[in-house]
Amino acid sequence: MQTDLAGRTALVTGASRGIGKAIAGALAAEGCNLVLASRRQEALDQVAEELRAAHPEIGVLPYAAHVGQPDQARACVSAAVDRFGAVDVLVNNAGTNPYFGPMVDLDVPRAEKTVQVNQLAVVLWTQLVWKASMAERGGTIVNIASVGGLLTEWGIGFYNATKAAVIHLTRQFAAELAPGVRVNAIAPGLVRTQLARALWDGFEDQISAALPLGRIGEPADIAGAAVFLAGSASSWMTGQTLVVDGGALVRASILPSADSAGEGDRPASPAVS
Repeated sequence: MQTDLAGRTALVTGASRGIGKAIAGALAAEGCNLVLASRRQEALDQVAEELRAAHPEIGVLPYAAHVGQPDQARACVSAAVDRFGAVDVLVNNAGTNPYFGPMVDLDVPRAEKTVQVNQLAVVLWTQLVWKASMAERGGTIVNIASVGGLLTEWGIGFYNATKAAVIHLTRQFAAELAPGVRVNAIAPGLVRTQLARALWDGFEDQISAALPLGRIGEPADIAGAAVFLAGSASSWMTGQTLVVDGGALVRASILPSADSAGEGDRPASPAVS
């Protein structure tokens, strides 16, 4: 697959682990310089060290920043442009889900945190890279949504609402930033990450057996899709959401209802990342 990503610069949020780390590694393998953003500098430094060892030809800048804090985000993008001259690829990957339960019991602080990280950060970082370099030079943006944004599920309804917003933001930005900037999204299914551990740990065999492709996802499954959307192989795509879910959406439902399973013993949803 021709990507034409060699020598370009990609900024990946939530890059210290899970899907973000896998995407950073896949982009590095294509020859991208990397800007790694996450809250913890020590974790980012470790990822940067691994990438430099595996790909000594690229530049790597680990920069600690909370994705929902405008000043920290602005400083990160500024550092990226100072170091590499531009941001050619933005991957809005960082996400959080501090609440599990019915939405009628959701408290405001956790709702605000979920919106800040999952939804508003997509707007913020897109604005920043557009103004910093993409308005002049063009580029590509890949947003990590979730198949949860396409359906309803018990326990993670508000998380899914923010991911539905990401899907719509992808379309909106695609319309506004064309033709110079392409904006697409990935909607992962259940992936083996720390963020999603509560959804699969202890239920993996049951969930895998119910999925058409027979297993939950790995971060590398999403990384390959991100490289495709970031590079020239998808040059006539914008505003689209690519579902990568092991076939979860093929099934109408593989879960018992909320009435038939208690909160503590119900299997986790196979849908979301």
